[in-house]
Amino acid sequence: MAFAILHSPDEWRARFGADVRGSVVTVGVFDGMHLGHCEILRRAVEGARGQNAQSVAITFDPHPLRFLRPSDAPALLMTLPQRLAALEAEHLDAALVLKFDATLEHLSPDDFVQKILVETLRTRAVLVGGNFRFGYRQAGDVEFLRERGTKLGFEVECIEPVSWRGTTISSTAIRQAICEGRLIRAGRMLGRPYCLAGDIQHGDGRGKRAVFPTLNLRTEQELLPKPGVYATEVFVDSSMHRAVTNVGIRPTFGGGKVSVESYLFDFSRDLTSGALEVRFWRRLRDEMKFSGPEALRAQIRQDERRAQKFFRLLDRFSLKKQSA
Repeated sequence: MAFAILHSPDEWRARFGADVRGSVVTVGVFDGMHLGHCEILRRAVEGARGQNAQSVAITFDPHPLRFLRPSDAPALLMTLPQRLAALEAEHLDAALVLKFDATLEHLSPDDFVQKILVETLRTRAVLVGGNFRFGYRQAGDVEFLRERGTKLGFEVECIEPVSWRGTTISSTAIRQAICEGRLIRAGRMLGRPYCLAGDIQHGDGRGKRAVFPTLNLRTEQELLPKPGVYATEVFVDSSMHRAVTNVGIRPTFGGGKVSVESYLFDFSRDLTSGALEVRFWRRLRDEMKFSGPEALRAQIRQDERRAQKFFRLLDRFSLKKQSA
């Protein structure tokens, strides 16, 4: 069955109203799709297969804090389409995307269980983390969910958090690492390098004329790494290229808006449009202002050497890991 994306209980019932298999459900924003998310989703998929049920993720748009307390809302690691694609990649059967608005905000924990979990999804099991809260003013917790599940006929499984080097993996911890420029740390918690994706943005051409040809990224993702220069992998034109990427205002050329600009080591095509994806591996240095193009060109050559050295070590480690 193809991955299904539904946007309301009514839409779900119109699509699956005759489906009597029921669902194994997990609930969350799933921003970043980190290793903790993947563990819960893996367990949900396995549980659904064992019960001949559908595996379902309930998620929200916008992020609840974006509606409740906009000033406290985090910059998101993923757009909604990216989150949904990541859920599909974890082999779930479906996602129910609930619009977080005043109606959903005021839905009591009991109504969430009855109207969403029972009447809509025909839930047979719910998998959540220990700090799960839901319903109006977050009055519902895991114990409340278990009590209602006992009465209404569904199980509740509380999944232990996943840790890395003593840190509980969470979207918040990953955001902090990215904002600090600690991209290796962020990648370990994500299970992959942090990635920005979007389209090529046509630049003003000053860098190409004065220094090296580069590709500029236009992305709808909200969280950019700390300004600086990074060793990256850039996916463009159906191929991957190692690169150095500058996140910042390009002070040598007068500054301006923050940009994400990549110099690809083995790429000479002059592209002005198309899909572009940048995977951040390691921060090399701060963004700096140089005396002119010659000084900047010399620094980029040095950045390239440092990045190439890093990637040689990475390739060696990967080969060693594969042969172990």
